[in-house]
Amino acid sequence: MALAALCGDDEWGDTWAKVLQHRFAGDGDMRGHVVGNLLIVGLWELLGDHVDALDWVGRLLGAKGRVLPMAMTPMDITAEVRGIGEHPDDPGELVTVRGQVEVATTEGVIASIALDPPDPEVSPAVLGAIAEADWAVLGPGSWFTSVIPHVMVPQLREALVRTDARVIVVLNLAEQQGETGGFGPADHLAALAEHAPDLAVHTVVADRESVGDDVEELEQVVAALGARLVVDDVALGDGTPRHDPVRLAATYARVMQDS
Repeated sequence: MALAALCGDDEWGDTWAKVLQHRFAGDGDMRGHVVGNLLIVGLWELLGDHVDALDWVGRLLGAKGRVLPMAMTPMDITAEVRGIGEHPDDPGELVTVRGQVEVATTEGVIASIALDPPDPEVSPAVLGAIAEADWAVLGPGSWFTSVIPHVMVPQLREALVRTDARVIVVLNLAEQQGETGGFGPADHLAALAEHAPDLAVHTVVADRESVGDDVEELEQVVAALGARLVVDDVALGDGTPRHDPVRLAATYARVMQDS
């Protein structure tokens, strides 16, 4: 999906973006498999290097930018969850849930997440990109299974802490059922801070309508982090909890120009 998002707006880019995300239909052995995943895995095996494989796919697509793997080691996500044990009303009872899908769809409340293994290998290309960056952006995305895992990888978190790049956190527009049910904007930010207390955040971007009456609570959490809050109209505005890429890009431009 990240590679497809970087495709050009011409016929070549549009076609390959669709091919990359196509799932095989029918009743055969390929049913449900995504073309892009097969292509990437095939290149991994052929080239023997995850970064090289992604770079080759990017060249095929004519991608404007580069996609790098979070880690080189296969990982599982585990979560400590409240409300799904033998005594669901006991806030101190935690149950461990394992697997990205299971964590994202749990009926309980996620207290914390961890990675297994806890210290996966990270490509030098990733660490170099973070060190050389002017800005680093976290979010939007599935908070516990996509955004926070990046700061749970020790080498990635250390690189983000040590880099001169200014960190922008983009908050989700709404809670995600199963993963962040009942979460407001401030809760999302607090969860990130709990998992990476040493991460210095420069700017927090939130959507004006999504924040609503919760703006004062969010301002308090942002101030406690020593960051600044930018509330802007960045939602798509079609009734779905999706960001408008053009509006969000414009907000990024203003944030970077004003800093």
